[in-house]
Amino acid sequence: MPEIWDGEDETASLETLRDVLVNKSGDVKLALRFRALFYLKSVGSEFEQRPEEAQKALQYISESFKDDSELLKHEVAYVLGQTKNMQAAPILRDVLANTSQQCMVRHEAAEALGALGDVNSLDLLVKYYEDPEEMVEIRQTCELAIDRIKWEKSEKSKTENLQTSLYESIDPAPPLPSDEENDKVEKLQQILNDQNRSLFERYRAMFRLRDIGTDEACLALASGFDDESALFKHEIAYVFGQLCNPVSVPALIKIVGNKSEAGMVRHEAAEALGSIGTGDVLPILQGFLNDKDDVVRESAVVALDMYDAE
Repeated sequence: MPEIWDGEDETASLETLRDVLVNKSGDVKLALRFRALFYLKSVGSEFEQRPEEAQKALQYISESFKDDSELLKHEVAYVLGQTKNMQAAPILRDVLANTSQQCMVRHEAAEALGALGDVNSLDLLVKYYEDPEEMVEIRQTCELAIDRIKWEKSEKSKTENLQTSLYESIDPAPPLPSDEENDKVEKLQQILNDQNRSLFERYRAMFRLRDIGTDEACLALASGFDDESALFKHEIAYVFGQLCNPVSVPALIKIVGNKSEAGMVRHEAAEALGSIGTGDVLPILQGFLNDKDDVVRESAVVALDMYDAE
C-alpha cells in the first residue's frame, strides 16, 4: 500500500483500496475508509463489463464485516445492495442470518437484499419478518424488502407512472406514482403518517415527497419524526441527506441532539447535516465528536468530511 492515499487516485489498485478499507495499517482515518469503500463499490457495479474485477471488489468489500465499526459495516451492506450485482446476495444473506452482528448491520443487509430484488432471499426474509423474538427494526426491514421484491416482480411495477428520480439510489420502496392526487403534499403527508397503512405504502409516500422536493414537501417529511419507529425516522433523515434542503436543518439538529433517539436515527441525522453543509451545521457536528454512542460519534467524523468536501 502506498504511504499516502488521498481518496482521489482513480488508478489505485483494488488491493490498495481493500487495505485502506479494512484498515490494514491500523491508522487509516474512517472518512478515508469510506472513500475506499465507494471506489470499490463502483467496480463491483461493473459486473457486466469487468466480471472478474467486480467479483474481486465484492470479496474485498465483504472483508469489512469483520470490523468493529457498526457504522462502517452498515455502510458496507448498503453499498452491496446498490451495486445491482446479484453475487452480493449470498454475502448479505449470511450477514442477516448472523445474529452476532449488530442490529443496524443486519437491518441494512435485509434492506440491501430488497434493493437487489433477490427472489431467492424471500424465504429468509419471511423467516425473520415472522419471528416474534426478532428485533422490530429487523422485522420491519424484512417486511419492506419482501414487499419491494414482490412489487418489482409484479405487473404493477411495469405500468405505474413513476417520475424519473433525481436520485440514483435504489430505495427501500418506489415512490408513489405521479398523478394529480399523488402530487398533493397534504395527501402524501397523511399517507406518510397513517399507522393503518402498510409500511411499504408509507415509504412510497415518503419517496414521492422526496421527489417533489419543495420546502412544503420537506416540512411534511419532517412530521414523520414523530413516529415511534426508529427505522421509519432513520429513513426520513436519510432522505433529508439526499435533498440537502436547509429547511430540514432545525428538525435534524433536534433529532441528532435527542439522546433518547436510537443510534440509527441520530447517526443518519448527523450525516444528513453533513450533506446539507450550511454554516450553522459545523459547530453542531463538532459537538458530537465525543458522543457516547459510537455510531453517532463516527457519523459526526464522516459528516464533517462530507462538510469539508461540500
